[in-house]
Order: sequence, then C-alpha cells, then structure tokens
Amino acid sequence: MRYLITLLLSLSVLVTAGCGFRLQGTTQIPEELKTLQLSSNAPYSSLTRAVREQLKLNNVKLIENGKTDIPILKITGSSEKTETVSIYQDGKSAEKQLTFVLNAQVLMPNGSVYPLQSQVERTFFDNPLEALAKDAENELVKQEMREQAARILIRKLLIVHTAELEKAKSETATTAVEP
Repeated sequence: MRYLITLLLSLSVLVTAGCGFRLQGTTQIPEELKTLQLSSNAPYSSLTRAVREQLKLNNVKLIENGKTDIPILKITGSSEKTETVSIYQDGKSAEKQLTFVLNAQVLMPNGSVYPLQSQVERTFFDNPLEALAKDAENELVKQEMREQAARILIRKLLIVHTAELEKAKSETATTAVEP
C-alpha cells in the first residue's frame, strides 16, 4: 500500500513538472539577468519597492553599487489615468476606469537598450456617500495595480533575453559572411 502511494505521488510530481507547471508569481528569469542593478528616480517609492520585491521573489540578485559589467533595470517613469465610465443620475461619477502604465528599460553591458512597458487596467465603483471608505479602497486598488505592473515587467525580461539571442545570432551570421 505504501509503495502504491509513493508511486502515485512520484507520478503526479513528474506529470506536473513535465507540463511546465510552476508556482504562481515566479518567472523563469534568463541567466544573464539573474544579477541586476535596479535604478529609479524614487528608490523608496511604493513602485520601486514592488519591483524590488518581485525581483527578489524571482531569485534575482540585486547589486547596489554601479558596476559596469552587469545589466541595469531602470524605471524611467509611471503614469496613472482615471476616466469616468458611468455616472449617476445626478451627474456624479459612478464607475471609473483606472489605468497604470509602468515604463522601464534594460541597459545591457554591451550598450544595448531595451525599453519595456507594462499596463494594468481596473474598474473602480465610486459611491459619493462612502467617500472615506472609497478613498482607502482606491489606494488599495492602486497599490495592487503597481504590484501587478511589476510582475508583468519581470515577465517581460524574457523579451530582453530573446532580443539578445537574436542580436548574437545576427552578429555571428555577419562575421561568418565577411572574409
């Protein structure tokens, strides 16, 4: 009986590993981006903290000193936009569309620059009778949007890896053609 349970458990582990199953919130970070320097105009802002936390969750080693031989993830800016989607009969906003855009770029040691952008949209229902509670809820939604934008940004690091591979492939092809 114990042998059967061990066999079934081993089989289930192999099936989930074979299909590419990973825990939620983790991304397969490319090897050349496992060590990064994080740069931001506001290093202690909630956005920078969210990006730093996501990097740490994905086992990326952050270097504080400005070394020239490691890639730099630079947060270049962010923007928030609120649009009214629906209104009450008295003309007050009932539903809002919140949009958060995070802009960043990866500066590689070889001089390549890769711009990255992540965008998160959420709907927010506003009730003017509960203004204080809705302000707190609005701030909570905005913080969740920052965290989600940071997760998307980390996943987009795979784009940098692919672009670097394509660049290396094209450089190899041009050197092979030239005599």
